[in-house]
Amino acid sequence: MAWHWLLQNWLRGLAEEKIREAVFEAACQKASATAGPDAAETAVCDVVVVFALKEESGGFEDLLEGTVTTKGDGFVVHLGQWKGRRIGIAVSGAGRQAAARATEAMILGHRPKLVLSAGFCGGLKPQLDRHDVLLADRIALADGNELPVDLDSVRPARLLSKPGVHVGRLLTTDEIVRRPRDKRALGESHDALGVDLESFAVAEVCARRQTRFLAVRVVSDTVDETLPREVDRLSRQKTRAAQFGAALGAILDRPGALKEMYRLKQNALAASDRLAKAIASLITHLTPAPQEDQNVSGEK
Repeated sequence: MAWHWLLQNWLRGLAEEKIREAVFEAACQKASATAGPDAAETAVCDVVVVFALKEESGGFEDLLEGTVTTKGDGFVVHLGQWKGRRIGIAVSGAGRQAAARATEAMILGHRPKLVLSAGFCGGLKPQLDRHDVLLADRIALADGNELPVDLDSVRPARLLSKPGVHVGRLLTTDEIVRRPRDKRALGESHDALGVDLESFAVAEVCARRQTRFLAVRVVSDTVDETLPREVDRLSRQKTRAAQFGAALGAILDRPGALKEMYRLKQNALAASDRLAKAIASLITHLTPAPQEDQNVSGEK
């Protein structure tokens, strides 16, 4: 059966090469059309940041310059520059499957030095306040599977010395955890500080692809806060039109949801700005800008 194994691996390699070529070509064509002949270089990224939702990515998107936007297989890609670094943003949609698909395509197509899983999380411990930052040193699933995250190079970063920044285990689940009693139970049983829907999938792809990985999350709801029951349905809508339809349906079903959704929107804007600053701080520490590289070379 050795031939069968060889055939499977050959086909898998061919498929991956086709994905790489397609993503690279699409990015190059789009970039060339908007930014001239040198824009093909933007297909290769120093850093890729994978978000689930536009509400999470918006603050960091605003920091990029010369942004080019393309659409992939169910996700959106923004390529741009930030202080000399080439940055790729993937807005994957909610859930592990969507996050894994987007991460795989971004690694194959853009060959980043670093991938960040970024977005919001629910707090699972009382010491985490709203808009605190969680940097994961382990990513776990509820079934006990766990992936370590190497933070040796991150520990001297300025971000970790700031108030409201925590390091610990991040739990990935299949559903949004809405109720305080459920959050407290998960925090205790898994010794986790926060919970999200995507980070384990991103970490798993990065481990398989031997790509450096970090997860940085901002607390959108504390352990004692109850999320509206509509939030899970809204987060899983893939288009703005679908989100609007789901929100309208929720308001018609429960008029009190309007006030809660407005509060969530304002909270998301503040959380996204806080997240953008945390991501920028990590990138500054971990990926020197091109002129910084030149200065180091000159000193040698």
